[in-house]
Amino acid sequence: MKKSRLPEKTCPVCLRPFSWRKKWQRDWPNVKYCSKRCAGNRQKNRETHE
Repeated sequence: MKKSRLPEKTCPVCLRPFSWRKKWQRDWPNVKYCSKRCAGNRQKNRETHE
């Protein structure tokens, strides 16, 4: 697969797009966050938007 054709998602915490990575190949449908940092900040982000 060419790098220009990799699937992308948007991180719900930082709202930045992130691309598919080989380490996520088995779990791509369940990947929601671009990094462990964003996954750790998911609760803080919900509190600021409510």
